[in-house]
Amino acid sequence: MAESPVPGSAPAPAADTVTVTVDGHAHTFPKGTNLLEACNQVGANVPFFCYHAGLSSPAVCRQCLVDVKGQPKPVPSCYTPVADKMEVTTNSAKVLDIRRQMLEFTLLNHPIDCPICDKAGECTLQKHYFDWDGKFSRNDGIKVHKDKVVDIGKHIVLDQERCILCTRCIRVCDEVAKSPDLVMANRGDHEVLTTAPGRSLDNPYSLNTVDVCPVGALTSKDFRFAMRAWELVATPSVCPGCATGCNIEVHASRDTVYRLVPRINPAVNKHWMCDEGRFTYKTVRQSRVVAPISGGQAVEWDRALDDAAAGLKAVLDRSPLGVGVVLSAQSTNEDLHALARLAFDHLGVQKAYVAGKDEGWHDDILVSADKNPNTAGAKAIGGGRLRSLADLSRDLKAGSLVALLVLGEEGVLGADPATMPLDKLDTLVVLACHHNDLVDAAKVVLPLTAWAESDGTFTNKLGMVQRIRAALAPAGDSLPGWEALSHLARRLGATMEFTTAKQVFIEARDKHPFMRGADWGRPILPVQLRFANSRG
Repeated sequence: MAESPVPGSAPAPAADTVTVTVDGHAHTFPKGTNLLEACNQVGANVPFFCYHAGLSSPAVCRQCLVDVKGQPKPVPSCYTPVADKMEVTTNSAKVLDIRRQMLEFTLLNHPIDCPICDKAGECTLQKHYFDWDGKFSRNDGIKVHKDKVVDIGKHIVLDQERCILCTRCIRVCDEVAKSPDLVMANRGDHEVLTTAPGRSLDNPYSLNTVDVCPVGALTSKDFRFAMRAWELVATPSVCPGCATGCNIEVHASRDTVYRLVPRINPAVNKHWMCDEGRFTYKTVRQSRVVAPISGGQAVEWDRALDDAAAGLKAVLDRSPLGVGVVLSAQSTNEDLHALARLAFDHLGVQKAYVAGKDEGWHDDILVSADKNPNTAGAKAIGGGRLRSLADLSRDLKAGSLVALLVLGEEGVLGADPATMPLDKLDTLVVLACHHNDLVDAAKVVLPLTAWAESDGTFTNKLGMVQRIRAALAPAGDSLPGWEALSHLARRLGATMEFTTAKQVFIEARDKHPFMRGADWGRPILPVQLRFANSRG
């Protein structure tokens, strides 16, 4: 959208644009633009409840009415496309009065339980009330009461009294999840949101209904009464649950993650994310490796690094071909680049393998079978030298591996640990986030930060290099993989002086073709959550 520099005038529109006058000022918009979006792009601040940019427009709340010249009565802007030479007034006395009346009607039977509502602080109804009305209720009678704390699915609780009948949740189920789980029942002031006959709200995208609900009618069992929204800090990141790489926000407070919510990216996940991905935060602080370990004992970093370097160097000096490395599809591009540079460029390691989570359930909406966030990055950085875990098993059994340096503990042992005879190794050094059988078998363990504690990038299945940002302080004495590997490199006589994740990213971008053109991005500071924006 390009705005005319002179109020009241606009250049002749191109063939694919139209000229619309909004509140006396002419603007050009692409053909087909929604009138509500057009008005709000130029600062008209037209309110709404039922409209959502990622869903169809039913025009049921009548909160977004505007005057259009030539129309006998105000029109719902969410349902109206722009037209050439259209003249729109969004702030006439008549329009403002209608909005206040519609808002009062919406509030007529609404319970005033904001102090205990999970949506308080990010509720669109709260926001519009303070922006547009702010008056005491004229209803001095008894409000219509409906069912509260209704269990309608695995993850969702419904409060029918709070529902303002906007139908956003119904459209999410129908249009996004392709699962018609929700309907409206009854009529008039007894109309309620409920589940369709014989169904429950258990589709794989059910928690998106909580995101789009403009009030606190639909709440997440996982987040319910856990934290006030205004105490959360939102950090932009990427979901680590699969290779799709949905853009998300990590909502945390006092170094604890409370929820993950989708962040808009039209090229990847649009406005949505799956329920499975939302719960990946649960494991961030579980069974963590919080200190270096050597010989089964917690030690200082210097001791662990010296022991790791000594074990690797002894094998390198005796049999350089006996050393192998394992790259993880769970690790960032930066950690993988640091390992590749140390192993391939400095130590001359020839044997390299790739590990990660096994494939799992998938669909044709967002969920990928590949449950690793960076398989594409690991394979591109490892290159043609990468081999499978089956090859690792054969090499271990054949005795051709004497030492192994492993980045990430996930999936290395596979479904059957007996296929990986690690006891044949002289040295096993593991950089790990979480305790498991591989970590227990290691001679030296170096603690890694988890994805929510790290700055870096993942490469999704579309080849898009996307930024993750640290939302939490590192657990215990853990370090990012690239930093731990830099310290280890110095003890192995390698010159690898990385000091920031961005420095590693820039070097990796210059070296690896798949990262060319990738942008580290402007520094984005975590922001305190405020009222929900107009998109709900």
